[in-house]
Amino acid sequence: MTEDAEIAQAREALLGTGFEPDAVRSARLTRLGGLTNRNWRVDIDGRSLVLRIPGEGTSAYIDRAVEKHNAEVAARAGVNTEILSFEAATGVMLCAYVEGATMDAPRFKELGSVARAARAFRRMHEWGEPFKTRFDLFQKMDEYLALLRTLQAPVPEGYEAAQREAEGVRTALGRNPAPLAPCHCDPLAENFLDTGTRMVIVDWEYSGMNDPMWDLGDLSVEAAFGPEQDAALLRAYFDGPAPAAAEARMILYKAMCDLLWTLWGVIQHANKNPADDFWAYAVGRFERCRRLMATADFSRALRTLAG
Repeated sequence: MTEDAEIAQAREALLGTGFEPDAVRSARLTRLGGLTNRNWRVDIDGRSLVLRIPGEGTSAYIDRAVEKHNAEVAARAGVNTEILSFEAATGVMLCAYVEGATMDAPRFKELGSVARAARAFRRMHEWGEPFKTRFDLFQKMDEYLALLRTLQAPVPEGYEAAQREAEGVRTALGRNPAPLAPCHCDPLAENFLDTGTRMVIVDWEYSGMNDPMWDLGDLSVEAAFGPEQDAALLRAYFDGPAPAAAEARMILYKAMCDLLWTLWGVIQHANKNPADDFWAYAVGRFERCRRLMATADFSRALRTLAG
């Protein structure tokens, strides 16, 4: 799709959110980042908003009605930005623009930002209003593998062996189940907006009821945390030392999220998503998963949960 066609598509989507045609014609649109969706900053009627148009093929693995519910719950919790319009049938969403720094791995080296992310997670996890659907790591892997079989797409060499090894993680987690909580489940560094006083988390496509330590472990991997950032994340989240079992689950999820998102990357590659080289992305994540599973920390975490 050409740039002019994308802008025309965005203006048409804006019309569907209730703005008058004259306002849409005069609105200023600025393309924002995003791996699977087309996101636009929209300056219209004296306000700055964000318009999200779902990418091709995403309806095969994202339930937009569930996302709508969860995103609105997260907004009520004060963790997500304000949702102004969300059409569940199409996935087109309009929300408030947040003035703040879009995070990345270098910005997350600052421990104050790490602590603000931890507090945002804790607020969401402790929010009393549940999310619709469950984000189950192993069920999600099965769903992605089934979709890849439908697409006749291969996985990176050695994936099946790694998945067999992950059965030990499934057993260990089953012995120490955590109470489920509303979780983001896809905490890319770029999904965090730091205002300097609080962290806003956006993009709730994969959200669901989950073990809260998944969010912490996944963020650690996505933002390339080192031991200092991991310690700060846990300390801020628990307002003190982390329970041994919780820290162990976080460590296991650091490897497991790479195993899961390997499959997600292969799906993007199979769908010919032009935003990135998703085969290289998938292989890179799988290789990191294997390295993490070979660490002493990973073995120690398994032993902790095995009792």
